[in-house]
Amino acid sequence: MLRGSAGAWAVLGPLLWGCGLALLQGGMLYPRESRSRERKELDGLWSFRADFSDNRRQGFEQQWYRAPLRESGPTLDMPVPSSFNDVGQDGQLRSFVGWVWYEREITLPQRWTEDLGTRVVLRIGSAHYYAIVWVNGVHVVEHEGGHLPFEADISKLVQSGPLSSCRITIAINNTLSPHTLPPGTILYKTDPSMYPKGYFVQNTKFDFFNYAGLHRSVVLYTTPTTYIDDITTGSPIPPQGDLTCRTPGLVNYQIIIQGSDHFQVDVSLLDEEGKVVAKGAGAEGQLQVPSAHLWWPYLMHEHPAYLYSLEVKMMAQTAVGPVSDFYTLPVGIRTVAVTESQFLINGKPFYFRGVNKHEDSDIRGKGFDWPLLVKDFNLLRWLGANAFRTSHYPYAEEVLQLCDRYGIVVIDESPGVGIALVESFSNVSLQHHLEVMEEMIRRDKNHPAVVMWSVANEPASFLKPAGYYFKTLIAHTKALDPSRPVTFVTNTNYEADLGAPYVDVICVNSYYSWYHDYGHMEVIQLQLATQFENWYKAYQKPMIQSEYGADAIEGFHEDPPLMFSEEYQKGLLKQYHVVLDQKRKEYVVGELIWNFADFMTNQSPVRMIGNRKGIFTRQRQPKSAAFLLRERYWKLANETRYQRSAVTSQCVGSGLFTV
Repeated sequence: MLRGSAGAWAVLGPLLWGCGLALLQGGMLYPRESRSRERKELDGLWSFRADFSDNRRQGFEQQWYRAPLRESGPTLDMPVPSSFNDVGQDGQLRSFVGWVWYEREITLPQRWTEDLGTRVVLRIGSAHYYAIVWVNGVHVVEHEGGHLPFEADISKLVQSGPLSSCRITIAINNTLSPHTLPPGTILYKTDPSMYPKGYFVQNTKFDFFNYAGLHRSVVLYTTPTTYIDDITTGSPIPPQGDLTCRTPGLVNYQIIIQGSDHFQVDVSLLDEEGKVVAKGAGAEGQLQVPSAHLWWPYLMHEHPAYLYSLEVKMMAQTAVGPVSDFYTLPVGIRTVAVTESQFLINGKPFYFRGVNKHEDSDIRGKGFDWPLLVKDFNLLRWLGANAFRTSHYPYAEEVLQLCDRYGIVVIDESPGVGIALVESFSNVSLQHHLEVMEEMIRRDKNHPAVVMWSVANEPASFLKPAGYYFKTLIAHTKALDPSRPVTFVTNTNYEADLGAPYVDVICVNSYYSWYHDYGHMEVIQLQLATQFENWYKAYQKPMIQSEYGADAIEGFHEDPPLMFSEEYQKGLLKQYHVVLDQKRKEYVVGELIWNFADFMTNQSPVRMIGNRKGIFTRQRQPKSAAFLLRERYWKLANETRYQRSAVTSQCVGSGLFTV
């Protein structure tokens, strides 16, 4: 981090911030309605077919995209959003690997098809893993990687003549290779005495079920032909040694316009009551917010998660006349910084009281579901949790929107899980990983809840190529976004980890008395203390216990505690907490339980219908450990809750804001 005076930083901060933004090409604004924009969600039933042919390519050979899918054979009704795996009764479909086909015929508003001044965009929120999209049989876009959105301008296709409907076809392949994220391998079983001809399985090195399909909404939205393509906001990065409240009252903004070079941009920042508190003009600038309300995490302030609204108005002169576009972006004013032993939000020490999660539920798989999401956030707040990691992939945008709204801090993680083979550290894999980080930062950069990027989980970072791989990957991520720290989550020995020198925060997963020393909880405190001390001595960086836990099957009770009982899970957590309470006074800045809720995995002798390490069941009912963690988290919260007097005194005389 840079050193220097606050005055110098006021000049240099926006320049460095802008340089990082320049590396991101193209916008990925969340599709919101406004005076100039409309939105049409395509959630509901789609026609569906899995390609069970031997080579999985019959759909391409017969060109299923050229005509309605029903004309080439039988189809199923498939809900979108959802994973396709668990909604039917076909065991073959549940474990299917290969190409599946989705189709939806829709009616378009007349103005969309006739007004040449309207731009029509097709946006897919998430298609796992590789997707190809056609509109009316015409190829429009391809995308590699699940969990992140992609889109295509289809205006010319829907405005090419008399047309009231269009047919959208999406082919998705969930096959994973050593160069995908996450990686995987295809293993062919060739013994004719044991397996039929052509038999194969998909192998992975991660412990969750490889659900596939259209997991998030498919949306059509409109903009004018000259439009606001991207908006980036941020608070200036405080220099090391000046971690006070001097800078959060400033909001940098940068706006990208497409379609014309002749335009005017006006911006207004509104508070929660709708009052304009700052104005600016031009595509790039800085707003000063007097008496600013900061975005604080849940239970860290009496008014957490304060959000302003940045209203952007673009006016342009085009060949067909004046054009206007409007977009409103929620904005939280906050800073993030890291010292040798602390994680700071708005200059105050922050402790991650959190969980790891999965996008996972009965029937829907990884499909987005509003009732489930609201239930999860109610449970998080009931726990007194203030943070979670998006293990092990970027979650839906709506999840981050609720985090912004409720003050739940996020470690935003890429799909870099299961990177275990030497081939997965190749230049091909690295290039794809760099592109994924660009897409992820482009989508999530404006969320105040996102305080740190995680580029991977439990990679084989002891392998020789890992050093160059993570040095390059982390440097690229920091260049894209200089305002947030970067980490990856490791389970490698501290002496062998070749990527750890490049992270800002050490995140360590450990499962003492679970995956080894089975049943011997008496060794946890010694082993955990040794873990922390070795890592900190080697790197002098703040640490997070990013995973710890034990499986517990609800209703299983054993006293004295035995593995898989609720008592054993609870007792193991208590042993961890003794050491965490010691080390959080020194350099440990957070703890994230594994896991928030039980989730589905591949079948194996050590998994009883999924991973049972959740403190809640898959149906979101609490186990005994949930009450233990709730008691702990509220106690921790009350130790530092509402430090208003300290914050106020720290801000006096800054001239930028008071709280």
